[in-house]
Amino acid sequence: MGAITIEKEAACQLIWMLAMEVTMKINEIFNQNRKVFSFEVFPPKKQGTIESITSVLGELSALEPDFISVTYGAGGNTADESTCKIASMIKNEYHIESMAHLTCVNSTKDDVSIVLGQLKAQNIENILALRGDINPDLPRREDFHYSCELVRYIKEQGDFHISGACYPEVHVDAKNMQEDIEHLKIKVDAGVSHLISQLFFDNDLFYHFNEKVRAAGIQVPIEAGIMPVSNKKQIERMVTMCGASIPQKLAKILQRYEYDSESLREAGIEYAIKQMEGLLEHGVDGLHLYTMNNPYIASQISKEVKGLL
Repeated sequence: MGAITIEKEAACQLIWMLAMEVTMKINEIFNQNRKVFSFEVFPPKKQGTIESITSVLGELSALEPDFISVTYGAGGNTADESTCKIASMIKNEYHIESMAHLTCVNSTKDDVSIVLGQLKAQNIENILALRGDINPDLPRREDFHYSCELVRYIKEQGDFHISGACYPEVHVDAKNMQEDIEHLKIKVDAGVSHLISQLFFDNDLFYHFNEKVRAAGIQVPIEAGIMPVSNKKQIERMVTMCGASIPQKLAKILQRYEYDSESLREAGIEYAIKQMEGLLEHGVDGLHLYTMNNPYIASQISKEVKGLL
């Protein structure tokens, strides 16, 4: 019995060591001096289950992105542990680095501490710190008003890598780009060491934004967030929420294939690939694909883009 116990302990130690080998903070990926390619997924809706996303994660992980980020539970509800569970599956079962989104506008410091404890327990080291959308149906808490406050609090609680969001077409609550970049600088100075952009469809807007950001002294890596268009109503809803614009070329595609979902999906994939090709030619630090939990779209884009990284 003693020998069996020793063998079990040795096996557990080996499993732990293997898990630690895949542990990597996002900044270490960028330090490898190459272009980074990452995905984003979201938890199932309330009526769904965590298990319903298992096959999606398996297919996305097989594409070997540098990391996969997981958006926060619906409504910013800290009682919803789906983000942590999915991030844990990505890292500990599929062995792809994961990053958990964390919002703060509806949270207290105690709420955030609970989530950070859950992430630590699953060996998740990367967090995308966000203010979160203001929900008129939920009372705002007073502990956090801005994402920079969340960043500072996370820095106090443990050795996490913290990423942040940026907005090539200006955050909807900012007066102008100058103010928006000033706020971004505060966030970076607070501890953000990697940025992911909001979706955009005109690369020139990203290039202009990138120049302004660098001129402001912000030197952390910036990944360009790309969302392939596959549904006209869905993308119109998204741009309304985030303030992105639809250039004429894309508007024509949406109009032409509005009632042909398969053709729109393929045209949307082609548009996203061309965006990514242009961004890589201009020296973008990385590409972050909003997969919308669609492995087919992610696969088609990965096949064309990964050879260019």
